[in-house]
Amino acid sequence: MTAVPQENPARAVVAMVDHVLALAETWTAWDGTPAHVDDRVYTPHKAIRRVADHLIDHLAELEARLVGEEPLPDHWHASAVTTRADLAPFTQEDLDEARSRLTRLARVWADRLGTLTDDQLDHSPGEGWTFRELALHLKGSTYYADAVGRLA
Repeated sequence: MTAVPQENPARAVVAMVDHVLALAETWTAWDGTPAHVDDRVYTPHKAIRRVADHLIDHLAELEARLVGEEPLPDHWHASAVTTRADLAPFTQEDLDEARSRLTRLARVWADRLGTLTDDQLDHSPGEGWTFRELALHLKGSTYYADAVGRLA
């Protein structure tokens, strides 16, 4: 029986961030009108915040589980809340900061995942998804950026 190759979780996280940043490069053209998707409101700042929060939240979970601790619950409001800061214009400086922040977070994820064996990725300590599943779950963070979309 031939083993089915598994998706590289580090590449998946980096690709997700690349996708988000490719869209974000167009957001300096945002006219200030929030996007209404499903039952939520999205703006460029909110999309970047949500992607970063998602990466941080699950990285904290992974690290806690690796050292045998119970992950701390998050108390963020996720995408249910749109803050005044989320409604601010998205400037070139905001894009530069988003690029720096998200690229560093993707690199931390890739570095951490790269230190784990396939066994650790697929038979992870503690409760919850395996670390491979956790990283692949992060691919879904493109949802926030896709809600804003590519702007002219």
